[in-house]
Amino acid sequence: MPNLDVTAVPEIADKIKAEVAKAVVGQEDVIDQILAALLCEGHVLLEGVPGVAKTLIARCIALTISADFSRIQFTPDLMPSDVIGTNVFDPSCGKFSLRKGPVFTGVLLADEINRTPPKTQAALLEAMQERRVTIDGETHALSPAFTVIATQNPIEYEGTYPLPEAELDRFMFKTIVPYPSLDTETGMLARYNAGFNSIRLDDVGIETVVDENQLTRMRRAVMSVAAERSIIDYIAGLVRRTRENPALILGASPRASIWLLGAAKASAAMQGRNFVIPDDVKGFAAPVLRHRLLLRPEAEIEALTADRVIESTLSEVEVPRH
Repeated sequence: MPNLDVTAVPEIADKIKAEVAKAVVGQEDVIDQILAALLCEGHVLLEGVPGVAKTLIARCIALTISADFSRIQFTPDLMPSDVIGTNVFDPSCGKFSLRKGPVFTGVLLADEINRTPPKTQAALLEAMQERRVTIDGETHALSPAFTVIATQNPIEYEGTYPLPEAELDRFMFKTIVPYPSLDTETGMLARYNAGFNSIRLDDVGIETVVDENQLTRMRRAVMSVAAERSIIDYIAGLVRRTRENPALILGASPRASIWLLGAAKASAAMQGRNFVIPDDVKGFAAPVLRHRLLLRPEAEIEALTADRVIESTLSEVEVPRH
């Protein structure tokens, strides 16, 4: 498979954005973060109140990739076997056969993942980290393109279960999906007034932009982006500083460093550069780090947030000079 030049990545990314824009008005930052995760073999957790297009964005992104797509609507009564599958006895042949769960796919939309209890949430851990699942002691490989795009409502909402730290750490990004601006919401209403309906998404005509082979080539191009030692030291310094922050019980893990480097490379590639600059790191620091920081109760009482800690960390760590 021939390598893809990194300068080709922006054109492909722009085509994906153009297709998504057929159904989604605004939310450019959210879409950029999902694309960056796809380019780094990462998973994304979308958080926002109901009705801000989390599911619609995930569905549209999936349609632009020629990969199998599955959706799980997480509910309080969902069982782990409903996610990964189970062995079922077939009386006609007297043997057990595997009934695959929805994780056997390319892109998995885990809708309202925090509506289901921790036992079922944990069923995704092995799949997200190792792209395989173990059922009755037997290991089954998943698609190389396997990507989880999960949505959740803010944990303050009734009927939600906070995701455990081990699972949160498997997500490359926690992406906040905000309310739209006035202009964006006006444009959305105008589109609906003209006949658009997200229930009939097929009518929009979102086209496939990349297949699995092209996605693999794009990922290789991202990995080839150069990061000088000063950038690596900068990332390590940022993550280390979170572990030393007295307002935090838990700082960012080494996995956060790896994801932040990957995100910076994806940022550079999507702008057609074959080298990382500090702004690439800064731009993705919040989505990479925010869900990995655990604040002390007294810090929360003082209205301190993970994003504010990240902001102060970025101001405290010296930025490398070219």
